[in-house]
Amino acid sequence: MTEGASYAAAGVDIEAGDRAVELMKEWVAKATRPEVVGGLGGFAGLFDASALTAYRRPLLATSTDGIGTKVQIAQRMDKHDTIGFDLVGMVVDDLVVCGAEPLFMTDYICTGKVVPETIAQIVKGIAEACVEAGTALVGGETAEHPGLLGADEYDVAGASTGVVEADELLGAERVRAGDVVVAMASSGLHSNGYSLVRHVFFDRAKWALDREVPELGTTLGETLLTPTRVYAKHCLELIRALNKDGNSPLHAMSHITGGGFAANLARVIPAEFSVRIDRSTWTPAPIFGLVGELGSVQLLELEKTLNMGAGMVAVLDQSAADAAIAELAARDIPAWVCGEVLAAPGGAATLEGSYAK
Repeated sequence: MTEGASYAAAGVDIEAGDRAVELMKEWVAKATRPEVVGGLGGFAGLFDASALTAYRRPLLATSTDGIGTKVQIAQRMDKHDTIGFDLVGMVVDDLVVCGAEPLFMTDYICTGKVVPETIAQIVKGIAEACVEAGTALVGGETAEHPGLLGADEYDVAGASTGVVEADELLGAERVRAGDVVVAMASSGLHSNGYSLVRHVFFDRAKWALDREVPELGTTLGETLLTPTRVYAKHCLELIRALNKDGNSPLHAMSHITGGGFAANLARVIPAEFSVRIDRSTWTPAPIFGLVGELGSVQLLELEKTLNMGAGMVAVLDQSAADAAIAELAARDIPAWVCGEVLAAPGGAATLEGSYAK
């Protein structure tokens, strides 16, 4: 007699999913805020929005993103507890550029086969990054997709909602000629450009992940898996520190992700102005030079793909630059003045000169 079909026989293990939830509970419990209502396990995450009544005119901001092909590095290294920082950084740091405080986040993990320990490690990283960002992880979803993804493959995405007072919204309309651009150091490649990075190191150079690279001071794999720096809480504290009289000297911020420095900065520059960036004000980490050298990648191609060592920038009044840099330094975020806003139309950001050696 032919045995009847079942979900398990088709490759979906519901029990494994339940075990994964049990393993991740302790980490999700750490990523909370007082406004979170209930716990893990409901159909929807609940967040008490009554605090918004204290706002004069609250604007909700939302953002969603994924990690991209960096997940392949984590899978190949069988190290899954850091890419949560890449996910959270890509999402909440898109919110904070308008001045919004990220309130809560949800995640989505799809995999070819649920391995509870792996899923729990992914969620551990997401939860730890949420704590660092000051946002709550209120829920998520784990889906098993046999036949679509390999047993050891997975992808991760997430979404976050934040709030900002309408009259404190940061953006291009606040930018003025004479403003300076303060760059904040990245932790490395962050989570962009990995299709190019993987092509250069694996397809062209044939390097292995466990290769010790003197220029990097560690293995290639460890460098490629360096977690994205999460700026959200630091940027919010910077905004508060500078805004002492209700007239903030911080006018705009830009998250340097896909598209690189110039393209992302240009998104917050009004058409009547332009920005000049001086490359000589910083030295990109060795990983950026290695990508260029081993792949024969032209500088402009590197700059429109990778962050080149600056993961976030602030556009602010020149008089506040020193205070901003000092505030960020106190929060262990290296920062420096890298450019200025010019009274020249175009709305573009141009990088000039050569990087410091």
